[in-house]
Amino acid sequence: MPELPEVETVRRGLAPALVGRRIGRVTLRRPDLRFPFPSRFARRLAGARIEALRRRAKYLIAELSTGEALVMHLGMSGRFRVETPVEAEEPGGFYHTRPPHPAHDHVVFEMEAGPTVIYNDVRRFGFMTLLPLDRLDSTPPFATMGIEPLGPDLDGARLAALFAGRRAPLKAALLDQRLVAGLGNIYVCEALFRARLSPEAPAGSVATPKGKPFAAAALLAAAIKEVLEEAVSVGGSTLRDHARVDGSAGAFQERFRVYDREGESCMRPHCRGIIHRLVQSGRSTFHCPECQPALGAAPPSRL
Repeated sequence: MPELPEVETVRRGLAPALVGRRIGRVTLRRPDLRFPFPSRFARRLAGARIEALRRRAKYLIAELSTGEALVMHLGMSGRFRVETPVEAEEPGGFYHTRPPHPAHDHVVFEMEAGPTVIYNDVRRFGFMTLLPLDRLDSTPPFATMGIEPLGPDLDGARLAALFAGRRAPLKAALLDQRLVAGLGNIYVCEALFRARLSPEAPAGSVATPKGKPFAAAALLAAAIKEVLEEAVSVGGSTLRDHARVDGSAGAFQERFRVYDREGESCMRPHCRGIIHRLVQSGRSTFHCPECQPALGAAPPSRL
């Protein structure tokens, strides 16, 4: 499933085609995706101007002049294509390895005096809905979402406050969308490696019982931001289903230090460790036992 960097790359690719433009007509080629479309979905969108296009966790949010928000989730295989009379581009095509098949073009947005934007989804695990813009933050799924990992709220102190006293493994806590919204399996593995923290260490090990940060909390917060920003800068990771708007592949998979490298040598200089794979909550976790020891994950010194 596309993670935060992939969704952010799609957002950046779509913005020039959508923001500031008015939707002329919307064509639905089926009654549903993962869920049925809202009542009068196409009619409610027709004539609306897209004032802004932003991302919250792994969701795309188009703010409309009508006072509603068009909320879009890519699911596992959702993709957008921007077509003009002379060319077609695919924002976020980096997680797709095959060209889109027209049979899976399910939603068509015809912009007034602009391009046509097509949503294609082979597996139909993505979805679109309309929500009141002024109540978006208090409406599911946004009401229970945690902090944005690329926003100003994420730092060592905030992580420590969120994780204090938690016995769940660090990996599980970072994937809990109620704590930090938008993190996925790939980038959590990579961030824990860069912070030299064991994915099996208790989440509370980065903080004192009263929620004061150990040095590990700041290291982890910095590693999360570093990994995500680096991934966004190169268009995310291309594994099986992801591609950018222009159809090109992302390149972060070429920078994986632990993810999907089971049995290979650790890339950290002077480390003789071998990358191991373990299963946590049904998900593969990749780590270096030498660099990320299970014991002593949190340094004893307080920031």
